[in-house]
Amino acid sequence: MNTRDQSILNMRGDNLGSVSDASSSEERFQNKTIRPILKFQNDLCIDVFKNHVKKYKNEFYSYTTEKKLQYIENTIQKDIKFRNSLKGIIIGLFTNEEYGEYIQNSSALNKRMMNLLIERIKSQIQLFELNESN
Repeated sequence: MNTRDQSILNMRGDNLGSVSDASSSEERFQNKTIRPILKFQNDLCIDVFKNHVKKYKNEFYSYTTEKKLQYIENTIQKDIKFRNSLKGIIIGLFTNEEYGEYIQNSSALNKRMMNLLIERIKSQIQLFELNESN
């Protein structure tokens, strides 16, 4: 394994979620690669989302909590440029081997990646309510 790959694995930490022989390849990839990256990149993803809100839809802060949750989901699912930017933040921390796995089934893994990211941002909605001036 090259130095870059080893450094990435050391930074990200352990698997999140269970990985067993009975797990599907997508589930294994999700728990050994995507979840640790999302945890590691959490603060950056939150800041990127805040910047997106400021840039395009600052009235987000006047929405009800339910509408904010809906906005998070719709924005990440439907704004292709923004979604691709978020994917880049995640894919940039794949090892070469993980990238090889990813390209074999990128469509299904992208769906898992974005769903996990949406849930992660939604679960931290209070960060947007506390920092409305950001």
